[in-house]
Amino acid sequence: RIISRCVICCFCVVNRNYGLAELSKSLLCDEDSAVLDDLYERLCHKRETFAGYPCNQVWDYSELARFQEFVINNVGDPFADSNYQLNTHAIEREVVNTFAKLTEAPEGEFWGYVTSGGTEGNMYGLYLARELLQDCIVYFCEDAHYSVPKMLRVLNLRSIMIKSQMNGEMDYEDLYESLKIHRDVKPIIFANVGTTMKGGVDNLDKILGMIKDLRFQNHYIHVDAALSGMILPFVEDAQPWNFAAGADSISISGHKMIGSPLPCGIVVAKKKNVDRIARSIEYVGVLDTTISGSRNAMTPLFLWYSLRKHGVEGYQRLVHGCLEMAMYAVNQFAAEGIRAWVNKNSVTVVFPKPSAEVVGKWQLAPCDGIAHLITMPHVTREMVDEIVMDVVGSLSVRVS
Repeated sequence: RIISRCVICCFCVVNRNYGLAELSKSLLCDEDSAVLDDLYERLCHKRETFAGYPCNQVWDYSELARFQEFVINNVGDPFADSNYQLNTHAIEREVVNTFAKLTEAPEGEFWGYVTSGGTEGNMYGLYLARELLQDCIVYFCEDAHYSVPKMLRVLNLRSIMIKSQMNGEMDYEDLYESLKIHRDVKPIIFANVGTTMKGGVDNLDKILGMIKDLRFQNHYIHVDAALSGMILPFVEDAQPWNFAAGADSISISGHKMIGSPLPCGIVVAKKKNVDRIARSIEYVGVLDTTISGSRNAMTPLFLWYSLRKHGVEGYQRLVHGCLEMAMYAVNQFAAEGIRAWVNKNSVTVVFPKPSAEVVGKWQLAPCDGIAHLITMPHVTREMVDEIVMDVVGSLSVRVS
């Protein structure tokens, strides 16, 4: 409703400044307004049972509504000036700098930008790797996000799918044998830090050990840390996952643990690799270093606002609460005789797949006989208790 009022306000501004009186006649008729009201009510209802996908619903960006008045566009490199000056590049740079610290990127040797989401960030990392290594093979595990094979086709990259362990983590024996067979081809490792269904984390120490053991002269490691990239910086016993552990680029989602009304993400990479693909574009007076041309200028504001509002200590408390809730869910399932489990430093609780009715009611994510709920900040104990009871009832009916 704030957005609706803001849109009307924008029309008033245009009318006042440019005399376009016709815009005042464009208000919706009652029938069309009813469509929006129905949609709003449906979304209000559905968010109460939103438990299977990693999107935080606890945020308030009403203070930023006034920025919808402007035609802002973050076209081009956020670290360079642009002819298109209605942008939030300065805010975006601060966001990138914050994520560089969270991922332990080499000081003064990193670059990044706010993406449309994890998929664009992952594509960017693979694009950099391809341009850097040329003749190469991408290694990714079968638990990687469904968009990975699609990106590999788009980029025309040769690839090998590696088996996964039961917990979603890469099968290191299979990776080693595959690398050994193709020792004459430079490897790109697509590592998962929090797999989609199980929250498995690929160990960069083990992967780097294989690369060194097999004497590869050149390699590239991209890390898909869509959800766990905003968890591991705030725990004491994080798995080796970031730049300090050997990553060359990292993609993190912004609409997941941080929360945003629009999908978004961050990609951070080593600047020396980005410099290889930079092109100067006279039209906008800025370097073309990103995947997309025109880019969302509101999402950097959302991320900046939340990062400033919570700070490191705030996110530590937030993450700690989510991890505690995940263990609470595991214990509640166990108390009812259902085996549920969660990976280390993960908020993805895995359990046997219930009925389609339960999956639909709680918007759970099912795959190959399992389902998961993800204990984001909006998931309460009451929600967990209800889900457990519904799953118990569903499985009991199925067994009987």
